[in-house]
Amino acid sequence: MSARTAPQAATGTQVFLLPDLGEGLSEAEIVEWRVAVGDVVTVDQSVVEVETAKAVVDVPCPYAGRVVALHGAAGETRPVGQPLITIAPADGGDEPAGHATYREEERAGSGNVLIGYGTGHGGTARRRRRPRLTLAPEPVAEGAAAPVAQRAPESVAGPSSGPGVPAGAGVGAPAAAGVTADGAVPPAGGGTSPTGGTAVLVISPIVRRLAREHGVDLAGLRGTGPGGVIRRSDVEAAVVTPSDRPTAGSQRVSGGVDQPAPAPPVAPADAQDVVIPLTGIRRVIADKLSRSRREIPEVTIWVDADATALLATRAAINAATPDAPVSVLALLARICLSGLRRFPQLNAHVDTEGQRIVQSAGVHLGIAAQTDRGLLVPVLRDAQRLTTRELAAALAETTAAARAGTLPPARLTGGTFTLNNYGVFGVDGSTPIINHPEAALLGVGRIVDKPWVVDGQLAVRKVTQLSLTFDHRVCDGGVAGGFLRHVADCVEQPALLVANV
Repeated sequence: MSARTAPQAATGTQVFLLPDLGEGLSEAEIVEWRVAVGDVVTVDQSVVEVETAKAVVDVPCPYAGRVVALHGAAGETRPVGQPLITIAPADGGDEPAGHATYREEERAGSGNVLIGYGTGHGGTARRRRRPRLTLAPEPVAEGAAAPVAQRAPESVAGPSSGPGVPAGAGVGAPAAAGVTADGAVPPAGGGTSPTGGTAVLVISPIVRRLAREHGVDLAGLRGTGPGGVIRRSDVEAAVVTPSDRPTAGSQRVSGGVDQPAPAPPVAPADAQDVVIPLTGIRRVIADKLSRSRREIPEVTIWVDADATALLATRAAINAATPDAPVSVLALLARICLSGLRRFPQLNAHVDTEGQRIVQSAGVHLGIAAQTDRGLLVPVLRDAQRLTTRELAAALAETTAAARAGTLPPARLTGGTFTLNNYGVFGVDGSTPIINHPEAALLGVGRIVDKPWVVDGQLAVRKVTQLSLTFDHRVCDGGVAGGFLRHVADCVEQPALLVANV
């Protein structure tokens, strides 16, 4: 995607337009400006952080010079191709400093503004890894100098690691020194702010902006994220109950046992409605699900399955090689791949314009993952080529990256079948909405002890509910029922997988 320039406002002045973000994204919301009017910037310097429907990313400027105008304020949505920032020569000449170098590199194949990755000739040290952690200090006394917000140092982007869904070991490069497993940077100096007070861990600029808009003091919040990180839901909860917020941390009682802080009281009678703009990823989710319901005649069928043998198989695999554990989700993914091999009608989509059904040659498996930014469906391309262990590693890495916000937009599109493990939320069943334009989605409920008849005798078994939501245009109940029955049989008798691998 090439940087585009509007007509120059003055001699030597360059107007940088919001570049084409790709993947059908036509606009972006300004989260935070990195520069101010009057600042001098260099080529490839990050000048603004924006939120698209896919991720929160940095936009590097391809010009060097002095900032003379910022087009748009934090929270404003800018369309692609509209002015973003105006740069004038830093030395007062006709051409911004460094622009001749930029044009020379553009002729050599540079000049493509890759969001979050520079224009193609910057060093790798410019790459940032999401999420970044910011220390929000406590309010200073009146008359004291306000401290400058400390930003986490930039790091070279690399594979993310972390827990999968619902279980599994992360893969990728080891975390850099001073960085926790979930990508957060711990506060320096034992968790104190630059003023010497207790630091507040904030993981997103959106959280800071939401707190500012509603007058919420971050220092008075208790973060529910990893390591006490304050999430958006924490701020929203504080807006609903502005008084008597629980203090940061938990109460310690005698004996050194941590007890959770008391629950906040019921909202007062004069509490105001909370208005949350439907922007960014929430708007995309709303649009996509609404389109799915409008266009796809979906049907949901379900069956209970005895997962006792599946859990035993997983335990045996992990006991043999504890250094590379396999999650239940990975085994379910393997079972889905086996079912799609027998029933390829479900690995398809309907081309409404061409009036045809397109069955995909490869299985691009989508995994529904709940994140702080909303529901995302990262995709494992050609999942049928992966072994079960490779599936487990890929699932753990992908879901961790989705939660950290580091997945590129291309990893969030192009799925042909989705696996949704809503059992992690403690529910048994669901009638999920198909991830448009796919034709089917398998849902898995929680695995719980239930009475079950085994060889004519009543026994307590590990039982789960499996649901299949499918597009009735691509197949009828016989195909859908055959697929779901195959999945349930493999859950109850994992040895059946051997015949199809």
